[in-house]
Amino acid sequence: MNSFFRSAALWIVIIVAIVLLVMTLSGNEPVKELGIREVIDLAQAQKIKELVDNNCKINGIYNDNGEEQKFKSQYLPQQAEYILAKMVDSKINYKANNSSNIFQSMLIPVLLPLVLIIGFWFFLMRSIQGSGNKAMSFGKSRARLVGQGQTNVTFDDVAGVDEAKEELQEIVEFLKDPQKFSRLGAKIPKGVLLHGPPGTGKTLLAKAVAGEASVPFFSISGSDFVEMFVGVGASRVRDLFEQAKKHKPCLIFMDEIDAVGRQRFAGVGGGHDEREQTLNQLLVEMDGFNPNEGIILVAATNRADVLDKALLRPGRFDRRIVVGYPDVLGREKILEVHLLKVKCRKDVDVQTLARATTGFCGADLANMINEAALLAARRDKDMVGMEELEEAKDRVIMGPERRSVKQIERDKEIVAFHEAGHALCAKYLDDANQVHKVTIVPRGMAMGLTSFLPTENLHNSSRRQLRNELVTLLGGRAAEEIRFGEYTSGAANDIQRVTALAHRMICELGMSDRLGPRSFGESGSPVFLGRDMARERDYSEALAARIDEEVEGLVKEAYETSLRVLREHKDVLDACASHLLERETLSSKEIDLLMEGKALDPLVREDSSGDSGDGSGGSKEFGREEEQRPAPPPLPKLAPGDLGI
Repeated sequence: MNSFFRSAALWIVIIVAIVLLVMTLSGNEPVKELGIREVIDLAQAQKIKELVDNNCKINGIYNDNGEEQKFKSQYLPQQAEYILAKMVDSKINYKANNSSNIFQSMLIPVLLPLVLIIGFWFFLMRSIQGSGNKAMSFGKSRARLVGQGQTNVTFDDVAGVDEAKEELQEIVEFLKDPQKFSRLGAKIPKGVLLHGPPGTGKTLLAKAVAGEASVPFFSISGSDFVEMFVGVGASRVRDLFEQAKKHKPCLIFMDEIDAVGRQRFAGVGGGHDEREQTLNQLLVEMDGFNPNEGIILVAATNRADVLDKALLRPGRFDRRIVVGYPDVLGREKILEVHLLKVKCRKDVDVQTLARATTGFCGADLANMINEAALLAARRDKDMVGMEELEEAKDRVIMGPERRSVKQIERDKEIVAFHEAGHALCAKYLDDANQVHKVTIVPRGMAMGLTSFLPTENLHNSSRRQLRNELVTLLGGRAAEEIRFGEYTSGAANDIQRVTALAHRMICELGMSDRLGPRSFGESGSPVFLGRDMARERDYSEALAARIDEEVEGLVKEAYETSLRVLREHKDVLDACASHLLERETLSSKEIDLLMEGKALDPLVREDSSGDSGDGSGGSKEFGREEEQRPAPPPLPKLAPGDLGI
């Protein structure tokens, strides 16, 4: 009913304003202003047709050369009898109106603007409130109250972060049954901070808490407190906790808390910065003079290193939960959760996928499975197979295949030897990662890819393993030198990674016998820059020269090892490269057969619209008409320097 009356009042104001506006405009015809002497002359000349006298103000119509013209005039009160006598003598249609015309003299010029202003203000307020901007409530919190049943995410949908899930489950149990803990003197935590890399499931954990908890759950982002008006952020923090007090016990989830929780006095705004006022108010509300019992703040961020120390102390955030990248078992559980939502074949090897996705977070794994489902639908398949999952993994890592790229045979040969060099160096070295597959199909910015499977999920790498990684990275450049006697630009990324790894081994990990277990260089970037922009140099020029010598020695030793391994097995290198030129993709088992000197099964191809049936990860042949070829084509003989680069 209230909305009905507001709508009716709005329409009444609009109609009255329109009527007054029409009446005003209708009376705005051209009127000529005359002096009282001219009016008397016109009356004596019998040119006035009508005349109205309204309190010493005359309005009338006279004949101006055959046309009617409105006029107006005025006179002094003591001239009233004289004017009346002249009009009577001239026999003019004279009407005297001594009463005041309130509607014309006051209502229209005064009330019309007032009605228009009131109507415009009423319409503006209605529009603002209807659009949700709430211009008159800047200081009100924008937190959204999530009720039971509004989110379908539970702890069963969260995998790979078992420790974090257990911590949050305890918080939910604390809220559901506080007597279970308070009988022993335990106090409910005031804050829980979830921090870790992006995509690891921090927000998903908060959604699961909202789905599991039987208490009110407020959700808000850190950026919702920041406004262009001074004091709005602090006011919204106060209003947020005022709402929470009315619903306690309750949970508040604040996503991206680093938007308001950065260290104070670290930026150019000084101590009176708006963000700092918001942070100060948040500190007071969490643990101030009047603590808020029964309100738990759950916050998430991927930059815990920039948060203010006062915000991180016990009493505010009592628990700090690291939500990191999942290990092999965690990735396997995450894959099982997401695979339940798609139709997949029974031969899908979840363990192999988990080992092949080292460094993937939960968001990457979900994206990979979604890409696999899209690929299967694009190929008109009823179920998602291992082939689609393998291709989806490569798409997530490096992007889609670029089969439209036209490569000359020489470029394909260079890429084939380069990737074969990476794979064989890893195969012939101990403590190296297991090769998963090798392909020369262009993806993203890379013209080829060698995929590895870590043998086990190690948190610590030995010096021998890191040196083997250097050898594997330089295997591509070494293969180019052995085959062509020349270097190419294809090893640019490998060289960057080798240099960075060797420098880290010397300067950060202390893996130099000559320099000993020492660390060189410290992070010297200010906190407000957001991340480590550079490392401050804290050593002399002489020591810098020794560091350069150690890095150079590591790289040179690794490259010589790569050359030695590949030269000892040059026949296997040629065989791998020639089969890559034909098949475009080789699996780990096929490389093992080539290393044993055995022949591979003939490659059977279908037409360009079908899938490859060689079991090599969906490799296809382009630019060839033969349906099968039992042996790879012979490689041309090249002299050193024949590459011409």
